[in-house]
Amino acid sequence: MQSTRSTFENLRKDFPILQRTVRDNKRLVYLDNASTTQKPNQVIDSISDYYRNYNSNIHRAVYALAEEATEAYEKTRDKIATFINVKDRQEIIFVRGTTEAINLVAYAWGRSHIKEGDIIVTTEYEHHSNIVPWQLLTKEKGAKLEYIGMDDDGQLILDDLDKYLATGKVKLVTFSLMSNVLGTITDADKIIKKCKAAGVLTLIDAAQAVPHMKVDLEKLECDFFAFSGHKMLGPTGIGVLWVRKSVLETMNPFHGGGDMIREVHKYEATWNDLPYKFEAGTPNIADVVGFGAAIDYLTKIGMDNVREHEVELTKYAIEKLSEVKGIHIYGTKDISKRGGVISFNFADVHPHDVAQIVDGEGIAVRSGHHCAQVLMERLNVAATSRVSFYIYNTKEDIDALVNSLNKVAKVFKL
Repeated sequence: MQSTRSTFENLRKDFPILQRTVRDNKRLVYLDNASTTQKPNQVIDSISDYYRNYNSNIHRAVYALAEEATEAYEKTRDKIATFINVKDRQEIIFVRGTTEAINLVAYAWGRSHIKEGDIIVTTEYEHHSNIVPWQLLTKEKGAKLEYIGMDDDGQLILDDLDKYLATGKVKLVTFSLMSNVLGTITDADKIIKKCKAAGVLTLIDAAQAVPHMKVDLEKLECDFFAFSGHKMLGPTGIGVLWVRKSVLETMNPFHGGGDMIREVHKYEATWNDLPYKFEAGTPNIADVVGFGAAIDYLTKIGMDNVREHEVELTKYAIEKLSEVKGIHIYGTKDISKRGGVISFNFADVHPHDVAQIVDGEGIAVRSGHHCAQVLMERLNVAATSRVSFYIYNTKEDIDALVNSLNKVAKVFKL
């Protein structure tokens, strides 16, 4: 483990933003990685290199720049296929992020497969992006949206799922592989097995999971899988939707025009091959290239090592935060069942006040409902403070956080 720890300590130099200071020359301690991660030089340089040396549109021209751009763009698709263990690259669609991916499924699959009286099932700890598209769809179609509840430990109550599946009306079960608030790691295998037995499709929001643990879609056997580049060292505005090919072939296009067509005539058109049928217009080429560099960076570290590092940090953080009088931590204390996300409240201090005071010490944490108001209602709170870790975080960052919380206690005389 010593060599692994040294690896994570040494890689901080790759992140230029971590070298800066904030708030009266305080060292930046960045603990909002569940929202977005910082970018290493390798990613930043890859984007700059694209614009400096081979900026061109793709899939359309035969001149040198266009061929180089196309090759770099498609190489990232192959890297992603390897990273999540997908054998057919045609199943990988580039989107703007997880939100667009889920909306694409709701539109291109849902509007032709969901009928009046059907049921879509999600969970109480979902991000709004995995709730609102299904609210819109079920209201439009006269279908129902139901929720798998959770216990006080942040674990899903799968008896709820059994109850819904028993109706024979469920068409889709959609859930996060890791909660962006509680850090709970969902027992996806168990859910998928139940759904397969009932002939029900599954969608996984993996925005919080893919950056932090090894994912193998060959073993997972879901039907839809979505994640974002910016939460795993890549640029904003780029993400991935994977769809099982047998399902993808039943879906209509999401957007029309540009690269998604084969032929267009006055009153009809035919569509391009997969995956381009779902990639209309000029794509986000530069950020796809940057995403490829992020995949390379994480692959070199190894996702098992990423997970090991975060387990160590999360365990240490829970221990240290638990020593602070008045802190209430949400979710399971079983480190094997949670990722590097910790949400908490501090006595009766509003999370925004906590965030503002610790920001004065150079520490970036998130406060609010974290785009998970259904979960906030379940917890019976308006908001929480949230810290979330990634590969460049250290135990020293956690110590700095705890020291800053002691300052919060002094300000509010706790």
